[in-house]
Amino acid sequence: MTNQLYDQDFNLWRESIIDQIKQHRFNEIDWEHLILELEDMGKAEKRSFKSNLTILIAHLLKLTVQADAPETMKGSWYSSVTEHRFRIKKDLEENPSFKSYINEIISQAYTDARKLAIKESKNAKLGVRQPSEAEYPSDCPYLLEQLLDEDFYGESD
Repeated sequence: MTNQLYDQDFNLWRESIIDQIKQHRFNEIDWEHLILELEDMGKAEKRSFKSNLTILIAHLLKLTVQADAPETMKGSWYSSVTEHRFRIKKDLEENPSFKSYINEIISQAYTDARKLAIKESKNAKLGVRQPSEAEYPSDCPYLLEQLLDEDFYGESD
């Protein structure tokens, strides 16, 4: 029955699985779909974590490469860095295993972040300098400690 329910009404399926577990009716559980959902849930959390890391790095890059941008532009990048750094730290607190995952994905996130920063910089308007792609380092210039440091914003002092 729960197999059919999975395809017809996901929320009702989820509620019935929870009820079956609470009542220790393990032989009634739709294990196949439950395992798929648990695997997907982990993938979604990792995608979100990587996305936050990518945006954090992209805006640090913009603050570094476009240090001469108007303060109004940089203000939104500072806010974004703070917000995404907070999200990453929260994920690391709630999922300590992500500490090893961050080391696995940092180069992928940097590649995506570099592309994003370059693309966004090409949209600069009103006399704002558009950096060349060569100004963006091909390898991540930030240490993990810097990425997580609340006071680090990538600009040269």
